[in-house]
Amino acid sequence: MAIFLLLLLLLVSAVAGDEDAFVGVNIGTDLSDMPSPTQVVALLKAQSIKYVRLYDADRAMLLALANTGIQVTVSVPNDQLLGIGQSNATAANWVARNVIAHVPATNITAIAVGSEVLTALPNAAPVLVSALKFIHSALVASNLDGQIKVSTPHSSSIILDSFPPSQAFFNRSWDPVMVPLLKFLQSTGSYLMLNVYPYYDYMQSNGVIPLDYALFRPLPPNKEAVDANTLLHYTNVFDAVVDAAYFAMSYLNFTKIPIVVTETGWPSKGDSSEPDATLENANTYNSNLIRHVLNNTGTPKHPRIAVSTYIYELYNEDLRPGSVSEKNWGLFDANGIPVYILHLTGAGTVLANDTTNQTFCVAKEGADPKMLQAALDWACGPGKVECSPLLQGHPCYEPDNVVSHSTYAFNAYFQQMAKSPGTCDFKGVATITTTDPSHGSCIFPGSIGKNGTITNGTSLAPSSNSTSSGCASQYFYGTGSFTTSVIIAVLLLSAVFL
Repeated sequence: MAIFLLLLLLLVSAVAGDEDAFVGVNIGTDLSDMPSPTQVVALLKAQSIKYVRLYDADRAMLLALANTGIQVTVSVPNDQLLGIGQSNATAANWVARNVIAHVPATNITAIAVGSEVLTALPNAAPVLVSALKFIHSALVASNLDGQIKVSTPHSSSIILDSFPPSQAFFNRSWDPVMVPLLKFLQSTGSYLMLNVYPYYDYMQSNGVIPLDYALFRPLPPNKEAVDANTLLHYTNVFDAVVDAAYFAMSYLNFTKIPIVVTETGWPSKGDSSEPDATLENANTYNSNLIRHVLNNTGTPKHPRIAVSTYIYELYNEDLRPGSVSEKNWGLFDANGIPVYILHLTGAGTVLANDTTNQTFCVAKEGADPKMLQAALDWACGPGKVECSPLLQGHPCYEPDNVVSHSTYAFNAYFQQMAKSPGTCDFKGVATITTTDPSHGSCIFPGSIGKNGTITNGTSLAPSSNSTSSGCASQYFYGTGSFTTSVIIAVLLLSAVFL
């Protein structure tokens, strides 16, 4: 299961300019059964995770990370910020105890001073820049400033008027902090740390932001968001927020500071008020995020300058206060069992070799039966899916309903298209799952069958002399007002589904 989950964060890299882009993970500790530091490191090594961010500088954790090569960002917790920001000596002691005592055995590469201080701890904002400078001075004194960067993570909410990105600016009330902070980052060659949460942007948009736009799902050109000032096209929320930060910095005349996203992710479970906090959406977001970062796509403002990113987070934290979703951002549970298996086919040459990773395309729960019927007819017709297993007397005929039959057809098309991005959509009535929908003698394409072999979806394309027409009369389920003419019209617009 370990390697199966991917070389997970494949902290392999895509080259961005002179630097390597990476995906790392945050390690929170609000678990009732927190694994020991050695267990945590064993999981990191098993998953080939090479970059981590700690929310503190726990000595046992730093000792466990020694001699692993894993690159570590340590943090000054917010409750220590006031003391460090008011005393150079306190800052030097913190660095001596939490950094100098552990390097070079532990590969500490960055220090995050506080977390979202401007929004979470505004009373400490006046000493924030002093804290960074004092920490940096201690590193200079130990000749460590060349290898360890100092910065502070910000909530993206400090950016106002964030769309279109070209109009974005930082909350002007924070200029007395942001201007000297940006000067510090620029002069020390550091980067802006930014927490980016498209989940919350989507939830708070009252339907303005489409779910697909938040999840990095492919959008048709007419659905892309366009910045009227720059004519740049945005296909996802993540890029738009990052570019908003770039534009906000340029508004203050800082154009050379790179961005590292210190937190992003999607919850896998929520309460009734959070219907989109699901396993499938969390899987989709993080899988697409990893692919996006490692493919060195960059953002529309800075193409091919990839944004290194830390996923929030390694473990589900059951002790976190707040809503159900707050406890369910993790990739693993406390036992090291993956909450879901990321579907990363097509993410790159290494990830594409993960042939054990099974993903399937199924009908979305609650989808309109009329839309399912139209998509089913397209898949079994123009989509060239071999749908004969759905005919009466054949293995996948039962259960005889449009949800079951469309699920088979959607998945067969998805597999024969090598799980290419955008081939599991069908105008929004299909979704990707890691649960094998096979049942009884009905073995779905892409499934590991009873003999342990994978059914190859590419073999499912019908031959030129196939007698299965996939016409509406074979697979149609009556819906009253949904007429044959409507089906034909939808089929003629088949491109809509892709």
